[in-house]
Amino acid sequence: MHLVDLSDPPPIGVTDSLGVVVAVGESSTPDGEFWLDTATFALTTDEHEDRRFVAVDSISDTLADLSERCARWPHASAICDDVLRSVDVIGPALPGIVIESLAYSTLQAGPEFARWLAERGPAASPDIPDPVVTERDGGTLRIRFNRPTRHNAFSTDARALLLEALTVALLDDSVTEVVLGGNGPSFCSGGDLGEFGTFADPASAHLARTRHSPALALDDLTRRLGRQCRAEVHGRVLGSGLEMAAFCGWVSCHSDAVLGLPELTLGLIPGAGGTLSIPRRIGRWRTAYLVLSGQMIDAATALAWGLVDEVSSSGAA
Repeated sequence: MHLVDLSDPPPIGVTDSLGVVVAVGESSTPDGEFWLDTATFALTTDEHEDRRFVAVDSISDTLADLSERCARWPHASAICDDVLRSVDVIGPALPGIVIESLAYSTLQAGPEFARWLAERGPAASPDIPDPVVTERDGGTLRIRFNRPTRHNAFSTDARALLLEALTVALLDDSVTEVVLGGNGPSFCSGGDLGEFGTFADPASAHLARTRHSPALALDDLTRRLGRQCRAEVHGRVLGSGLEMAAFCGWVSCHSDAVLGLPELTLGLIPGAGGTLSIPRRIGRWRTAYLVLSGQMIDAATALAWGLVDEVSSSGAA
């Protein structure tokens, strides 16, 4: 991790990527603008509308934590930064999904993920019937994650059923509204950790992610339905859960929600489309902060950033 001051002069003759760059200081100079555009993100103690900044309670404490995390997971940190800089958030979704998935598969074959698997030890994911349930009411198709005892951790069978439901909505023009939610205390707590490491090989995992992608289906539905493709989130909204919700045209968030991207501690990056869907909403800078810091944010912060579209005190299952 490189630390720069926003008043520092730009480097001369540097063409290679600088990697993870965290900026601090004042930005009211041309040099500051250069670093704000170049940096992974900038830290400040003041709330800032400029989404290149992240407001924190203590810059020194945050820098110490970021330095420690980037040192422990250098491959995942650097690749996260590379992917976020490479994905075109205003372009079509498929190239971004492919870039993300190739990077994810690279990390699945890397030493940091292997270390996490060794530290976790053997694990098994329980077989829970009906991990996704659907209900049709006129033109509205309601899709709900249904593994409440595991905070709707996203499993392989849940992905298959979710994609099946979304495909129905894509093919049936009489579906005029899609609502994505979760039963129990949480919307979705991210990928089921008991399943991690069970893929046949990274190449096959990449093909599965890109050829059978709920993210792409949600992106297509949002382009067709706009705000009528919406997510209603509450409780834990983490990892793949947050990534998929962010593709929806409208995200309603319960005030109890906590949102975050914890994948770095596995030696991975977001792998359910989040390096596209979340930067579309909050920019690559704050997305990088969520990944590299591992910090979770509350509903009010998510609303201020634009990660969700409204906050309510009702709606939790």
